Amino acid sequence: MPTKEKEIVATLPRVKTKRGGNSKTDVLVIGAGPTGLACAIEAQKIGAKVKVVDKGCLVNSLYHYPPNMLFFTTPELLEIGDTPFTSANQKPTREEALQYYRKVAAHYKLNVRQYERVISVSGEDNNFRVMTVDQNEAAHEYLTRKVIISTGYYDLPNHLNIPGEDLKKVFHYYHEPHPFYDTDVLVIGAKNSAAIAALALWRHGARVTLVHRGPELHKHIKYWILPDIENRIKSGEITAYFNTTVKQITEESVTLVAPQGELELKNDFVFALIGYHPDFEFLTRAGVELLGDHKRPACDPQTLESNVQGIYIAGVLLAGTRTNEIFIENGRFHGKHIAEDLRKKLKN
Repeated sequence: MPTKEKEIVATLPRVKTKRGGNSKTDVLVIGAGPTGLACAIEAQKIGAKVKVVDKGCLVNSLYHYPPNMLFFTTPELLEIGDTPFTSANQKPTREEALQYYRKVAAHYKLNVRQYERVISVSGEDNNFRVMTVDQNEAAHEYLTRKVIISTGYYDLPNHLNIPGEDLKKVFHYYHEPHPFYDTDVLVIGAKNSAAIAALALWRHGARVTLVHRGPELHKHIKYWILPDIENRIKSGEITAYFNTTVKQITEESVTLVAPQGELELKNDFVFALIGYHPDFEFLTRAGVELLGDHKRPACDPQTLESNVQGIYIAGVLLAGTRTNEIFIENGRFHGKHIAEDLRKKLKN
């Protein structure tokens, strides 16, 4: 185990180590999102013994989406494991998606270990040791021949790195609008999540100001959302500042740096919805090389095996910082590519 990983494990209080199963696993999937589940299913289909671990619940990122959220896609494009996703809606709801992935996991009898955070991946091809820690601070050890890392990116928000960002009034996730009725809310960002939050907060009685460092709303905002937010800004119902950054946040105000100079606005809450990023540190600790400015993991484009023999990368992680290139719709097929390679290598 590398020195840094030993230091991490050493800091855990009163850890009781448990062996993660009675026999060696063929494949351990890190991440129980839709892509991770798809990888587990495809590996099971070729006869591999598979375990899945996740630091949260099943499809944890989807669970933390806003309760009334609609997907930007149709149900069939979210399907995994050749299992139909039926919905009465053209765009399925968060609740329908959660129910679908629960049913798929149950149908395939996937061995999913929820609420276990992976601390380290050590060893070598056909002899990896994966250490996790559960909610009770007990450590678990898994022995596996192959590892698939499919941890997504939604759990790690980008930060502003400005004074006041650590105040309790600042959020990096938007859930629902009701608690912010009759308050002054600043939304930072100009993509889908920021536009959706700004509109919902305004419709539920918040006084909303939108701030973006660029000159206009992002071109990737969905076509049915863009005219709505543009009209609210044009009418003055939502105040917007473009080419503007946030200098600092205090308990009662925010300071903006706008083209016309510094502005101090009365403020109760801030939503910094400026995107999320993969856990690059975890990848490098596992020995995976990150390439170029976008930090794409080094891996075979056909098999998705990384530069570390026996460790595969799936899902949005493959895009590095370009997280808008891979979604459930295309990441769900990565499991088939990996399983095809595993079929050959697990025979040895």
